[in-house]
Amino acid sequence: MYRTVATATTATRGGSPTDSGDCVVSLDQVPRWSNADHRSSLEYDNEDPSFSNKYFPDPLTSQSGAESSSSWIVSRFPVDHEINSKIYLWRGNPWNLEVDAVVNSTNENMDEAHCSPGLHAAAGPGLAEECAALGGCRTGMAKVTKAYDLPARRVIHTVGPKYAVKYHTAAENALSHCYRSCLELLIENGLQSIAMGCIYTEAKNYPREPAAHVAIRTVRRFLEKQKDKIAAVVFCTTTSTDTEIYKRLLPLYFPRDKLEEEVAMSKLPADVGDENGETIIDERKIRIKPLPKKNIPKPPKAPVDLPVSDVGLVRRNSSYLDSFLDPAFMSLIKDPDQRRKEQWEKTAQAQGGWNCAKMLGFGDLGGPPLSAAEEYSLHSRYLAKANSLHLSEIAEMKIVYRGGVDSEGRPVMVVVGAHFLLRCLDLERFIHYVVKEFEPIIQKPYTIVYFHSAASLQLQPDLGWMRRVQQILGRKHQRNLHAIYVLHPTFGLKAAIFALQLFVDNLVWKKVVYVDRLLQLFRYVPREQLTIPDFVFQHDLEVNGGKGLIVDPRTKYVYHRP
Repeated sequence: MYRTVATATTATRGGSPTDSGDCVVSLDQVPRWSNADHRSSLEYDNEDPSFSNKYFPDPLTSQSGAESSSSWIVSRFPVDHEINSKIYLWRGNPWNLEVDAVVNSTNENMDEAHCSPGLHAAAGPGLAEECAALGGCRTGMAKVTKAYDLPARRVIHTVGPKYAVKYHTAAENALSHCYRSCLELLIENGLQSIAMGCIYTEAKNYPREPAAHVAIRTVRRFLEKQKDKIAAVVFCTTTSTDTEIYKRLLPLYFPRDKLEEEVAMSKLPADVGDENGETIIDERKIRIKPLPKKNIPKPPKAPVDLPVSDVGLVRRNSSYLDSFLDPAFMSLIKDPDQRRKEQWEKTAQAQGGWNCAKMLGFGDLGGPPLSAAEEYSLHSRYLAKANSLHLSEIAEMKIVYRGGVDSEGRPVMVVVGAHFLLRCLDLERFIHYVVKEFEPIIQKPYTIVYFHSAASLQLQPDLGWMRRVQQILGRKHQRNLHAIYVLHPTFGLKAAIFALQLFVDNLVWKKVVYVDRLLQLFRYVPREQLTIPDFVFQHDLEVNGGKGLIVDPRTKYVYHRP
């Protein structure tokens, strides 16, 4: 199927593409990168007339003074003639080369439609069948198959990453791992020469020049460690754009003389990766420092009078441990294990102390008190969830709603106990509604009016639930709450509030003011500032017998009895 190209013809072409797709090019017919004539040959022989070179200036045409400014900097990629002798640049398809292995850029399924164009047609149907039996390949990894009808001995398949600016570092490291995995498989299979095309593809949006940087520097770093096991690495390009990029970047990582090395020091990007060519992330480095030496106690010696000059020296040496302390560790507020242990102790202590409250039917009041940061985080989570929920069915129940202002201008929140139907209410959704309704008014001093009228006929939540609501509302609610006016309290309610003062929060529940009559409530909150349900008026008349007041049945306005 393939025919061999004449040696003389190929050598003069300097790595140009073959005239037909069925030509076999041996490795000795491709010029080496270390060839002195190769630079001029690559500059002009492969030039596409339609391609403008002004967008890719030659890095070797350095500005004046570049040599002198970088003469004192240590080169990150020094001249290595042994490594350079293993590098080739070829314009054409890699499977036309007679090498030990060629690289195929594919996708995770390794199907024929997403492989390098023309590879399966040249290799024959056997390649597709073997690829289907491998079970796919992960991004950044590589797998090897037979080459079938290709002049190479093996085909190494690898999956390049998709590129996004947001995940630039991850894409760079995945692409670097592609090239490194191919070279590792080459050595594992006892092979020595490899032809590598551009693994990045247009479909995955990887920019060509950054990808070429990753490819070249990864190969360079790998050859620095394994140059005795690899004889040749051929970079294959199929477009004039890729050819120009590789011609500009190869001298940066594979300088052939001191001039190229000096110019490369000023042209290389700031981040050229670690010892494997992968991008370095300072935040993920593991910083290990030697432990300070333990001082073995010695028997005390008689004090020796030192000269004044030696006293300062001793004082300075006494703080030698400072050099071993890492500020990153010293900045920790508290040891996490110690903090977790203290939390467990608080939980055990709280659970042991509130058992009596649970036995009295007040609910589970156990658990340690939350810190300010924990309360803020809890409140933020509930508020964010509440703003995303549609809670109209709870609003229609009129359990909690906004009133006007009290006699001193503070906003009022009204709570109707009789509307709290525990059996048909989702308590978690109700808490979200409470957080959402209270959020605008707890930013400054406010007042709560609670109508307990006829509420004793309904089931009420226990004190453990009340404690949970108070924790979710946070310390701003506790600090800005002026008073809780409770209308028509019962003995059971007073006992529950006493328990809240005793077991939950003495600061908040000490602000409760019991009000037996509506007229007494109107001293604190004017009548026109409240929306009062009808049954509250009826309950007030039944409890107080209408003493001292008259209620207009139409307007529900309350007048003093003459």
